[in-house]
Amino acid sequence: MPAPVPRQRAIPAAEGGQGPVAAPNESAQESPENRTAAPGAAAPSATATTATATTPAQLTLLLIENDPGGTPIVPDLTDQAGRPIRIRTARNLTEAERLLTDDVHCILLDLALPAPGRADDGDELAVLRHVLELAPRHAVLALTGADDTERGAEAVRVGAQDYLVRDELDGRLLSRAIRYAVERKRSDSAERRLAEGRLRAQENRRLERGLLPTPLLDGSPLRFAARYRPGRSRALLGGDFYDVVRTPDGTVHAMIGDVCGHGPDEAALGVELRIAWRALTLAGLCGDQLLSTLQQVLEHERPDDEIFATLCTVDIAPDGRRAGLCLAGHPSPLLARPGVPARLLPYDNNGPALGLLPGARWPRMQVELGAEWSLMLYTDGLIEGRVGDTGERLGQDGMVEMIRRRLAEGLSGEELLRTAVNEVRDLNGGELTDDVAVLLLDRTR
Repeated sequence: MPAPVPRQRAIPAAEGGQGPVAAPNESAQESPENRTAAPGAAAPSATATTATATTPAQLTLLLIENDPGGTPIVPDLTDQAGRPIRIRTARNLTEAERLLTDDVHCILLDLALPAPGRADDGDELAVLRHVLELAPRHAVLALTGADDTERGAEAVRVGAQDYLVRDELDGRLLSRAIRYAVERKRSDSAERRLAEGRLRAQENRRLERGLLPTPLLDGSPLRFAARYRPGRSRALLGGDFYDVVRTPDGTVHAMIGDVCGHGPDEAALGVELRIAWRALTLAGLCGDQLLSTLQQVLEHERPDDEIFATLCTVDIAPDGRRAGLCLAGHPSPLLARPGVPARLLPYDNNGPALGLLPGARWPRMQVELGAEWSLMLYTDGLIEGRVGDTGERLGQDGMVEMIRRRLAEGLSGEELLRTAVNEVRDLNGGELTDDVAVLLLDRTR
C-alpha cells in the first residue's frame, strides 16, 4: 500500500493520460512577480481556443529557488508544440506548497534549499525528499552546481526524473528537460499502476485458488471431477461452492451450493459455508441436523438478512450402492447408469433454501444407485442460460437431454463436464452471467 502524502490532489490531465483540459486563468492564480510570460505572446483567438480542446494541456513549471532573479533561466521556454511554458516561482517550500496546484506539471528544485525541520540531520537531499513526499505525482528536476554533479546523480536515484547544472542552463536545454521529465513521470506512473494492478490480480488469484476445495477421497474407489466458472468478470471464485469428503466409516459425502448473487461478498460467504460443511461432516453430522447448523452459520455470517443459499448434499454408503439425499431449494442431481437413460433424482421432499425459514426441516431421502453409476451435482447457472435467439432457458429437461447425448458419445469425467459447460455457454451465445459449478462422482466395476 502506498504511503500517505500530506495532501491529496487530482492527477493533472497531462500526467494522467486523460483528455485535455482548458488552461486555468493565470491572473487568478499568479501574481505578476510569480509569472514569466513569453515575449510577444498574443491573446488566444477563437481558433486557438478551439485548437486547445484537441491538443495536450499547456505545460506549467514550478521553480523552487531561493534567488529566482539570479538564475540564468531565459523566459522563452516552449513546449513541443511551440507554445510558451508557463513558469511560477517560489523562494521556499512554504510558497511552493501554495503554488503547487493541479495544473503544475513539473518542478525545478534547487537542491541547496533547506528542508523544513531537517536542517541538522545531515541529509543533503532532504529538500528533495520533502518535495517528493509533497508532490508524488509530479515530475521533478533537480538543480545543482557544476561542482556538485554527484549530488545531482544521487537525486535521480532517490526519485527525481533528471538533474540540471545551473551554469549550463539555456532555454532550449531546459525546455527539452521539462518535456522529457513530464513524459518520463507519466510513463513511470503508468508502469507502476500496471505493475500494482498485476500484483493485486496475482494475489487475488492465489487467494481465490487457495479457497477452492481439495477433495478428501483417500481410500475411496469413486472417481471425482469438477468444473467451476464464476460469473464475475476476471474472477476465479463466485457464490457457488462444492466439496467432497470421505469419513472414516467409508461414507463419501458430497455437497454443492449456491449463495444468491455472485459478487465478492457472496463468494466469501460460500467459502464459509463450505468450510463449515466440511467441519460438521467430519464431526459426524448429516442430513437435517447438518443443514440446520449450516443455516445458523449463514444467518450469523450473511451481510444482509435477504441473503440465502441453496444446497444439495449426498452421502454415499460405503458399498456405493445407495445414498442419502437432502435438498435445500436446490436442483436435484442427475443419475446416469449403463443401459438406462440419465434421469433426475426425486425432488418431491425438497426443503427450503437456507436462510429463508427459521426452524425449517430438510428430510433425507434414500436413493438406490446400483452397482455402476455416475452422479452429477450442479448449480442453477448450468440450466438458466438462454438457448439461441428464442430467449428460452435451457432448463433441467434441456440439460438432461444434453448429458444423455454426450454420454452416448462416450464422454465421461472431466471431458464430459468441460464439454457440457462449453455447450451451455455456446447455446447462450456467449459467457454466462451466473456462476456455474458442476461435480461428478463415478463408480465403475
